[in-house]
Amino acid sequence: MSQKENKVEGEGSEALKVLFSVIGMTCSACAGSVEKAINRLPGIREAVVDVLNNRAQVLYNPSLVNEETICETIENVGFQTTVIKDETNERSTQVCKIHINGMTCTSCSSTIESALQAIFGVQKAQVALATEEAEVHHNPKIVSYNTLLQVIEDTGFEAIIISTGEDISKIELKVDGIDADHTLKMIEKSLQVIPGVQEIVIYPECNKVSISYEPDMAGPRTFISIIESTGSGRFKATIYPREGREARRKAEIKQYYRFFSWSLVFTIPVFLTSMVFMYIPGIRILLDKKLYNMMTAGMLLRWELSTPVQFIIGRRFYIGSYKALRHGSANMDVLIALGTNSAYFYSVYSLFRAAYSRDFKGTDFFETSSMLISFILLGKYLEVLAKGKTSEAIAKLMDLAPETAILLTLDHEGNVLSEQEIDSRLVQKNDVIKIIPGAKVAADGYVLWGESHVNESMITGEAKAVAKRNGDKVIGGTVNENGVLHIKATQVGSESSLSQIVRLVESAQMAKAPVQKFADHISKYFVPVVIMLSFSTWLAWFLAGSFHSYPKYWIPSSMSSFELALQFGISVMVIACPCALGLATPTAVMVGTGVGASQGVLIKGGQALESTHKVNCIMFDKTGTLTVGKPIVVNTQILNNMELREFYKLIAATEVNSEHPLAKALVEYAKKLTEDEEKTVWPEAQDFVSITGNGVKAIVENKEIIVGNKSLMLDQNIAIPVGAEHMLAQAEGMAQTGILVCIDMEVAGVVAISDPLKPGAKNVISILKSMKIRSILVTGDNWGTANAIAKEVGIETVIAEAKPEDKAKIVKDFQASGYTLAMVGDGINDSPALAAADVGMAIGAGTDIAIEAADIVLMKNNLEDVITAIDLSRKTFSRIRLNYIWALGYNLLGIPIAAGTLFPLTGFRLPPWIAGAAMAGSSVSVVCSSLLLKNYKRSQKLDNLDLHEIQIE
Repeated sequence: MSQKENKVEGEGSEALKVLFSVIGMTCSACAGSVEKAINRLPGIREAVVDVLNNRAQVLYNPSLVNEETICETIENVGFQTTVIKDETNERSTQVCKIHINGMTCTSCSSTIESALQAIFGVQKAQVALATEEAEVHHNPKIVSYNTLLQVIEDTGFEAIIISTGEDISKIELKVDGIDADHTLKMIEKSLQVIPGVQEIVIYPECNKVSISYEPDMAGPRTFISIIESTGSGRFKATIYPREGREARRKAEIKQYYRFFSWSLVFTIPVFLTSMVFMYIPGIRILLDKKLYNMMTAGMLLRWELSTPVQFIIGRRFYIGSYKALRHGSANMDVLIALGTNSAYFYSVYSLFRAAYSRDFKGTDFFETSSMLISFILLGKYLEVLAKGKTSEAIAKLMDLAPETAILLTLDHEGNVLSEQEIDSRLVQKNDVIKIIPGAKVAADGYVLWGESHVNESMITGEAKAVAKRNGDKVIGGTVNENGVLHIKATQVGSESSLSQIVRLVESAQMAKAPVQKFADHISKYFVPVVIMLSFSTWLAWFLAGSFHSYPKYWIPSSMSSFELALQFGISVMVIACPCALGLATPTAVMVGTGVGASQGVLIKGGQALESTHKVNCIMFDKTGTLTVGKPIVVNTQILNNMELREFYKLIAATEVNSEHPLAKALVEYAKKLTEDEEKTVWPEAQDFVSITGNGVKAIVENKEIIVGNKSLMLDQNIAIPVGAEHMLAQAEGMAQTGILVCIDMEVAGVVAISDPLKPGAKNVISILKSMKIRSILVTGDNWGTANAIAKEVGIETVIAEAKPEDKAKIVKDFQASGYTLAMVGDGINDSPALAAADVGMAIGAGTDIAIEAADIVLMKNNLEDVITAIDLSRKTFSRIRLNYIWALGYNLLGIPIAAGTLFPLTGFRLPPWIAGAAMAGSSVSVVCSSLLLKNYKRSQKLDNLDLHEIQIE
C-alpha cells in the first residue's frame, strides 16, 4: 500500500493501522460522532479520534474494510478527511503565500494568524498587515493550501493564493477556443503525459490553465506547443497577463477612491444643509419649514442623503465588524460601526420623535455619521496610496525582468540558424539567448559567444560595469552595455537570481520584528478598552447633566445634555486608532528592507533588522572578508636543487584537488610557469587527503607530497630547517601566509602567499570604533599573518589558527560575555559561525544570494556595506520608535481631549467628525513617517573612504 501502515496482530488475521486528518471538528461531540460512525463499519478493531489535533487513528481488518470506505464514512458525518500518507514525513514543510483582502488593523491579522496556527499540520503562520499577505509553513501531506484558504475565508476575509511553496516552477497560460468541459479534460490529459509536469489547475471561467513543473524536464514553450496541437489547431495558448501585488494594490486604491468619491456626492449636501445653509436666511427658511409637527424639511433631506452613505457606502464596516465579532475579536471596523450607528440611529430617533411631537426641540447628527464615514474613507484611500509606495522596492525589482528575449536556434557546430523574439517568460533551461547592446539579460546563464560589459548595479549594487567574455556568468535583469552576447540559460523562472532576491525581500517584509509583539499585545485589548472608555465618557457626562453638576450654559443651544454626552462618547470611540499602532513597525521594516535591497544589502526581515541595531561587536573572517580573497604567490624559496617548474608541478598536482583559495593561488602560479597555460595537465595524485585548516597530502610520481602550514608538519613529525623557519617568520611579519612543501618527509621549500587587504578596510574598522563597535579578527591562518593583518587595519583582538567548527564556539563565548555579536564572513566555510552569531553577514555573495545561514547578505564585495547595514538598521529602528511615540502619544492625548477634559476650562470640544478625520490622519501620518526612510543616505564617513580597486595580475 502507498501509505505507511503498521501491521498489528489481531484476532485470527493481521490488522492495519492508518491515520486520517479530519478537518472541521470543534468539540468532543464532533469527535464522538466520527468515532461512532467508524466503529459501525465491519472490520474496525479500534477507532480513536483526537479533536485537538484533528486526527483519527483507525485499526482495521483490510479484508473487510478499506481506507476509501472509512474516508467516505467520515465525510458522510460532515467532515473533510484525507489519509496521512507517511507519518515519517510529517515534518516536511512547504511555505504557502496568500494575499488577504479586508484586513484593517492588527486585530484582524492576529485573528487570522491564530486561526491558521490552530490547524493541525501548520508549523508557523505569519500575517502581515502592511503587505496584506500571509506566509504559512505547513505540511502538505496533512493540510492542503485549499484548506488554508478555506480557514481564512471562514474567518471572514477574502484569500487569494500567491504561491504554494513547492520547489517547482509555475506558469499560467490563457487558452482561447475552449467551448466545453470535455475540451478542458482533453487539454489536461495531453499535459499530464509531459515528463516533469507536477500539477495542472484549470480555471474554466477565465480559460486559464496553471501548470506546475520541474524546469529541468519541461518548459512553457512545450506546454503551448502541446495545447495548440491537441485540438487540431483550434486552441491558441498564450502567457496569461501578469497579475501581482502591484495590480492588486492599484485595484484597492481605485476601489477606495470610488467609495470616497460617492460618499462626497451625498456628504457635501448633508454638510451644507446642517452647517452652512443654516446661516443663509432665504435657504434657512426652506430648511426649517415644518413638514409634520416638529419634523423639518432639512431633517428629512439629511436623513435621505446620509442613509446611502451609512448602509451602502459604509457597508464594508458592517461586514468587517460582523466578521470580527463572530470570531470573538474587535477591530477598527467595530469602532467605526458603533460610532456612526450611534449618531445615525439617534438622529433617526430624533426625526421620528419630532414627527410625532408638537414641542420636541432635539437635533439630529446625520452630518456626523456621513462625514465620519467620508473622512475615514479618505484616510484609507491615502493610507493604501502611501502603503503602495512602501513596497516600491519589490515592484522595481520585478520590473528589471525584460518583457521579451531573442531566442537563437543553433546547429551542431554552434552556427546561428535562426532567431525569434519571444516573451521572456517562455525562456527555458539550456536555451541560447541573444543580448544586443542596451538590452536586459533575459535569464541567468553563461556567455557562449561575444564580449561586452554588463551593468549589474540593479542586482548587486556594484556601480562599475563588469567585463564579460566566453564562459563568464551573467545575471538576469542586468543591462548589456556595448557588445553582442550569446548566452546559455541555466536558471530561469523561480530559480533565477532576480526571483530569489524578490522572494528574499518579500519574505523579509513579511517577517515580524520582535518589537511588533508590543503592538500585537496592545491590539488584543485596544478596541474593548476604547468601547468601555467611550461608554464611560457618555455615562459620566449624561449623569453630570442629569444631576445638574455643571452650569446650563455649557450645553449648546441646539442640544440637550443627553446629546452633548452622546457627542463626547462618539468622539472617544472614533478618535482611537488601532491602525497607527499596527502599521508602526511593518511599514518601517518594508521601507528599510527595500532601501537596503536597492543598495545591495539584503536584510532577511524584522528580526535581523532589530538585532543589527543592537550590535556592539563584529567578528571578521580574514580571507575574502578583510582581504580581497584572491591570494597570489609573491615569493618562493626552494631548499634543495629542484627546478622551480618541477617543484610547482608537484605542488599543483597535489593542490588541484583542493577548493581552498590558497590552493587555487598555487595552481594558478604553477600554470604560469608552464609553456601552454591553457592546456596544462598535471600528474595524477593518488591517496589524496585534505586536512581541514592545515593542508593536503598525496602521492605524486611515487613521491609523498605534503603541502600545508607549520602545524601540519609538526603533526607529521617532520623537522623544519632553520632557513624555512626564518622565511616563515619573515612572511608572517609582512602579513603574508607561509606554506611549507614537504617531499618524502623532508621540507623542500617555502612559498609566501599574499592576499591584499580590501580597499578602505582600515577606515571601515576606524569608523566602527567611532560607532562604539568592537572589532575582532578570527582566522584559520597562522598567528604571525593574523597579527600583521590586524595591526595594519587597526583590530586589537585576534584569534588565529581557528578551524571552521571552532569559530561558532568563539562566537558563543563572546555572546556569553554580554556582546551582541555580528559575524562577517564570505559564506563558504563560515556557515556555523554565521548561524551562531546574533547577526550573520555574508559578504561578497554576488549571485549566490540564497545563503541560508546569513541574516544579512552583502551582495557587493565591499566592507563598507557592513556599516551601511548597521547604520540603516539603526535609522529604521529610530523611525519605528518615532512611529510608536506618535501612535501611542496620539491616542493618549486624543482620547482625553475627545472625552471633553478641556471643555470645562476652555469650552473646547472635539466634534465626532473632526475626531474621525484625526483618526484617519493618524494612520496616514505613520505610513508617511516610514516613507521618509526612502531618503536614507549612507553614512557621510563612507563617502571619504579610499576605495580604489586593487588589480590582481
